[in-house]
Amino acid sequence: MPATQPHRTGARSSEDRRPAANPWKLDLRELGRRAGSMQELDRTAPAPAEWRVELIGVPEKADVRLQLRLESVMEGVLVTGEMAVPVVGSCARCLEPIEDTLRLDIQELYAYEGSTTEATSEEDEVRRIEGDFLDLEPLARDTVVLNLPLAPVCTEDCAGLCVDCGERLDDLPADHSHEIVDARWAALAAKFGTPASSPGTPGESTTPEEN
Repeated sequence: MPATQPHRTGARSSEDRRPAANPWKLDLRELGRRAGSMQELDRTAPAPAEWRVELIGVPEKADVRLQLRLESVMEGVLVTGEMAVPVVGSCARCLEPIEDTLRLDIQELYAYEGSTTEATSEEDEVRRIEGDFLDLEPLARDTVVLNLPLAPVCTEDCAGLCVDCGERLDDLPADHSHEIVDARWAALAAKFGTPASSPGTPGESTTPEEN
């Protein structure tokens, strides 16, 4: 029977050293701090909740594609590239479902702790590197939410809904219309079966008299 291997409590894998294996947090130790060092990044991360405005947003846990370049500079790490984000929502004119993919450019400097940029900038003016890690999630969230349309449309020329029947105007014939009911005669018209839109007293002939 083979001897039981002792349990090494002090050993940790490289995966364990990642902060909760969060795909939005990048380990910068491989990049290093030498100015000019670069690293390409191509990964997919799940979208957190509440990336949305009233009528459109990113489904929670949807795949967000990140294609970025990390470049080490004197003051920190410059992040540039593109993010592809799926969005779903409703048309502001006709309420039809909308599905699309936003392709957004990213360019942001993350400052090292103790750098001149970090020391001379207000808390909300610059993004900061936390130890050996860089958190992309706040940058991605701000970029997405600021680019979501407040009044999304299914097509640029969407005509909206008919105010009388509520149907999509784009699905109705060009001559679609509704009889305009004269409210003054609506009750009598319903009683006698006379069109309420006819002029004069219900039941009267609308044919002009001949002289």
